[in-house]
Amino acid sequence: MLLSKEATEYIFVEKWNQTSSDFILLGLLPSNQTGLLLMIFFIFVFFVAVFGNLTMICLIRIDNRLHTPMYFLLSQLSLMDLMYISTTVPKMAFNFLSGEKRISFVGCGVQIFFFVTLAGSEGLLLASMAYDRYVAICHPLHYPIHMSKIVCVKMIIGSWIIGSAHALAHTIYVLHISYCKSRAIDYFLCDIPSMLPLACMDIRVYEYIIFMSTCLFLLFPFLGITASYDRVLFAVSHMRSKEGRKKAFTTCSTHLIVVTFYYAPFFYSYFQPSSLRSPTGDKILAVFYTILTPMFNPIIYSLRNKEVLGAISRVFAMFSCRKK
Repeated sequence: MLLSKEATEYIFVEKWNQTSSDFILLGLLPSNQTGLLLMIFFIFVFFVAVFGNLTMICLIRIDNRLHTPMYFLLSQLSLMDLMYISTTVPKMAFNFLSGEKRISFVGCGVQIFFFVTLAGSEGLLLASMAYDRYVAICHPLHYPIHMSKIVCVKMIIGSWIIGSAHALAHTIYVLHISYCKSRAIDYFLCDIPSMLPLACMDIRVYEYIIFMSTCLFLLFPFLGITASYDRVLFAVSHMRSKEGRKKAFTTCSTHLIVVTFYYAPFFYSYFQPSSLRSPTGDKILAVFYTILTPMFNPIIYSLRNKEVLGAISRVFAMFSCRKK
């Protein structure tokens, strides 16, 4: 993707003006009519995602039939998706519509912290959801013990704490790197890999640390999810009840679709050789997992889950009766 004249001027100015600690986000879209139409689309996606995830959270809270560990975990997924898209789209839309590409040093740090926290926590949460399905299908008699309310709360708190600690360590280090080159980030958010080329110090060790932490937060949970669903699919295939097999398969396939949407872009971005990666490709993939996926998740869970659809009908009927 060719940089616009305005973006080129920003790079030129930043190379000579090192007095400011602010960064510049070159953005994702060109400053023309096509870019404006795409931005309108992203804003629409943002509102759909906010509405969908808030609806899912409220629905699970209101309907007593959804007060189970699986839906408690799902409400946390919706909360993470809501925060995920809120860390990117509002700032990106403001910069595009106002023409102001700067982001403060502190603002950049805050964006990095929330982005990394949510990315890591969501992976751990998806692994917890896979474990929930494994226990429910393979060990149904032990489900109240292994997936009690206390265990579920510990899983959620653990995901948030581990993700936050991981993000805090990276955020502190990245903000202490000496940036002696241009402060123009060729991205639409403060993302660690896109900031490292601006450093004027040897960061090869830190790049290795990033790779190892990526393996820790992506590969290990993914292996846990894979192991859980290997056992689940084996158990489902041996169920005698056709109706039970269909219900279990529908629930598990819904979660597997969400897992695929989450992991596929990350694996493609972080585990392919750097020689095969391009800034344009990285931006397109980032749009998928930071903007589109938070919108898709509540839609997938609502359209493919009869219990959620039933809860929507009950809540809608309840509010209709109150109005009468």
